[in-house]
Amino acid sequence: MEDKKLDFKSIIGFVLISVVLMWMMYSNAPTKEEQAAKAKQEQVEKAKEEVATETTTVEPSTTAPVVVNDSVQQAQLKGQLGSFAYSSGLQSANGGVTELKSDLLTLKIANKGGYIVNATVNGFDQFEKGSKKAIDLIKDNNSHLNLTINTADNRVLNTKDLFFEPTLTKEGENQVLTMRLKASETQFLEYRYVLKPNDYMMDFAIRSQGLNSVVNASKPADLEWQLKTYRNEKSISYENRYTEMVFEYENGKDDYLSAAKDDDDIVEDVTYVAFKQHLFTSILLTDTPFKTATLKSENLVHDEEIDTVFTKNYVANFPLEFKGGELNYNMNMYYGPSKYDILNTYDRNLDEIMPLGWGIFGWINRYVFIPAFGVISGFLPYGLAIVFFTILVRLVMSPVTYKSYVSQAKMKVLRPEIAELNEKYKDNAMKKQQETMKLYSKAGVNPMAGCLPALMQMPVFYALFQFFPSMFDLRQQGFLWADDLSSFDAIYQLPFTIPFYGDHVSLFPILASVAIFFYMRMTTGDQQMSAPTQEGMPDMGKIMKVMLYISPVMMLFFFNNYASGLSLYYFISNLITIGIMLVIKNYIVKEDKILAKINENKTKPKKESKFQKKMREMMEQAEAQKAKQNKK
Repeated sequence: MEDKKLDFKSIIGFVLISVVLMWMMYSNAPTKEEQAAKAKQEQVEKAKEEVATETTTVEPSTTAPVVVNDSVQQAQLKGQLGSFAYSSGLQSANGGVTELKSDLLTLKIANKGGYIVNATVNGFDQFEKGSKKAIDLIKDNNSHLNLTINTADNRVLNTKDLFFEPTLTKEGENQVLTMRLKASETQFLEYRYVLKPNDYMMDFAIRSQGLNSVVNASKPADLEWQLKTYRNEKSISYENRYTEMVFEYENGKDDYLSAAKDDDDIVEDVTYVAFKQHLFTSILLTDTPFKTATLKSENLVHDEEIDTVFTKNYVANFPLEFKGGELNYNMNMYYGPSKYDILNTYDRNLDEIMPLGWGIFGWINRYVFIPAFGVISGFLPYGLAIVFFTILVRLVMSPVTYKSYVSQAKMKVLRPEIAELNEKYKDNAMKKQQETMKLYSKAGVNPMAGCLPALMQMPVFYALFQFFPSMFDLRQQGFLWADDLSSFDAIYQLPFTIPFYGDHVSLFPILASVAIFFYMRMTTGDQQMSAPTQEGMPDMGKIMKVMLYISPVMMLFFFNNYASGLSLYYFISNLITIGIMLVIKNYIVKEDKILAKINENKTKPKKESKFQKKMREMMEQAEAQKAKQNKK
């Protein structure tokens, strides 16, 4: 094979190609002036992105735009942004964020995106009282408000990436901030914030002017509101249990996404969406209902040992309809406590954000417990207010307790006779049931009378279970060894974690568990003596004996991470109930008097009710049918 040689013509070709390549590289390389301008622009962009660390209050006199005259840059922006390149070419003289501040709120709105990048609820501490850590609902880019716009020249722009021009003014005592994304001096998209003194609710509006020729009004502008919620309380698992998205739709209906798992929904005619945290909340309300809303909630606490910063990630998308080629939505924003008294004053159904329970449970909380506790806590410290409130509830319920105990006492007195019937008709279950019902009827005893009082107490029990976790007023209020009645009252920190229990020992749940043990021991003994075992039915005596030990342990584990105020209530409540039952048993209800009354009832003629007659006839028919079958 002949070797290939590099001839003179090939050398000349390589040289020419190298010269051409070098000329192309150097001709496209930026000059020193261009490099300096580029470096300066990168610094400006970096400063704007770090809006969370820059704070400058913009006054009306300082908002004159600075025009960027780089024709190359203008051409690039025009190619990217179309008409809105005008706004990007206007950089505010301060180039940062605008601060709105009242006694209740401190808000910082970024020029880039025009949305709130910091929202601080003033006057409250994170985690524990005196921590000197602010309640920042928004900080460090955990939230954004973005409007996706389709332009007439087929571009899709996101406002969170564009620069707004701020103007801060005052209307009386109100601070008014307008943020304008400009296509020209007379064409713009505007966000308008109005912060009022002594109010957690502020006005917020989105409107446009002269954009009908700039945007594609046939497609709605998609508004996306997102918030990654920070943990603010001692127990992240307890806080996360009450952190959920709540929304109102279709003329006053309300609903929520699951707090326990990832959840999503699509709803129509939405009037508000609340990104609720346990004891604080962020709400977006609108005067013109959003036609549809796509809502998503992501649970961020999978392991409370690792996931210690955030609780949920909320995202809500709303299409904003153009009317006459323009946007015009009047809205409100709320950043503040999840407190019933505050939310209810706005008369916009915001009290539904509070998890007070549905139906009768919510009714009891709204119209009985919240007003009553409000009056009591008005003149007593919160710990003593809970004790006094508990005494009041138990006294009101004492007639029900009395009825329940009297019923148990009657059944206890009748037990010997019922035992005789069981032995006499042990081979005939139907006959035994008939004779037992006759005995109850003659003695004037209703075997269900002991259950009805217990059922009557269930709505109160469940309402209180919802009431205490919802009480913002208990937050960081101390009592005895508990420094926060809205959180657990740890007296000892464990060097390890017990599953379902935690890494600490709370005292009030222990006291509540001991109290419920003695209460159940009193009532279980009477129930075992009073309730006869029916053939084919489980032995309730054995079940109650097992529950005597299981219930206190369940309470101990369940309430160890719950609000100490709730455990305090159950401890005091069980103590009072034990005391009331001892008084009833030893000084009010006497078994010999009950027996005498029963014997007296037996001598009186009894008028059979329609229900009793029907039950008797059904039993007799069943017995006759069984006898017929046995004969065959």
